[in-house]
Amino acid sequence: MKKDLLSLFDLTAGEADRIFAEAKVIKANQKKGIPYRPLAGKTLAMIFEKPSTRTRVSFEVGMFQLGGQSVFLDTGDLQMARGESIKDTARTLSRYVDGILMRGYHQEDLEEMAKYADVPVINGLTDLLHPCQILGDIFTIMEKKGSYKEIVVAYIGDGNNIANSWIEGAALLGFSLVIACPESYPPSKKIIDRALQQAANIRIVHDPEQAARGADAVSTDVWVSMGQESQGEGKKEAFVGFRVDSRIMSLAKKDAIVMHCLPAHRGEEITEDVLEGASSAVFDQAENRLHVQKAILKFLLA
Repeated sequence: MKKDLLSLFDLTAGEADRIFAEAKVIKANQKKGIPYRPLAGKTLAMIFEKPSTRTRVSFEVGMFQLGGQSVFLDTGDLQMARGESIKDTARTLSRYVDGILMRGYHQEDLEEMAKYADVPVINGLTDLLHPCQILGDIFTIMEKKGSYKEIVVAYIGDGNNIANSWIEGAALLGFSLVIACPESYPPSKKIIDRALQQAANIRIVHDPEQAARGADAVSTDVWVSMGQESQGEGKKEAFVGFRVDSRIMSLAKKDAIVMHCLPAHRGEEITEDVLEGASSAVFDQAENRLHVQKAILKFLLA
């Protein structure tokens, strides 16, 4: 029976740990130049409705390094642009490829793709969730801190897809999470409610200082996500005081790391000195998208 990754709730804690263990081996072998091609002969269709740097490149390179190949499909080039249904696209692609990655706006579109596809479907980002990003982020925490257990993650910023996936990650794996966001821009209530049924280690606050205090990792994201550009200036006004700067970091643990999923708007949600400082794990985090996604691909497609 096929398995999809639309949300971190699609995994068990044991499956997530398997992905992390595989990613560790994959990364170590790549650094040593040891070839590893468990997906020889496999093909991944990559449907992109939104622009991308890290997701597209890491999945394309990942499939190649695992011995497979990818086919990039801009939605404007597909018959979906002329009205073909998602379910017909899913059933057709399932006859050609071994897996489907989709990066778009609506979680419901992804769920429909998975419902009708006979091959695994992977969420490359929607407005609601970004599970592959958070798996890479947790793996980065494991590298820097030795384990995700007993750590405190502070997320400061918009209650967007990154915040929602942090909530799912904390509920799945049991680490402590504090999210600081303006009252008018909270995470998904549905996701919070489901997460709190599984864990009592998640708090939503509206004071960035309260969130940062004692944190092992401080994470943030842009204030205006893709597709929300029209909200621009008005939205930024609500985030005054939510910038991750040296003052905020002084409240975290002395060895706390700083995380950002990128792209960053330097000077808005994070300052230049923090992003480029000694505590920054931002580019290790970006690199780990490759290794973790290779582990995800092997887990789902091999």
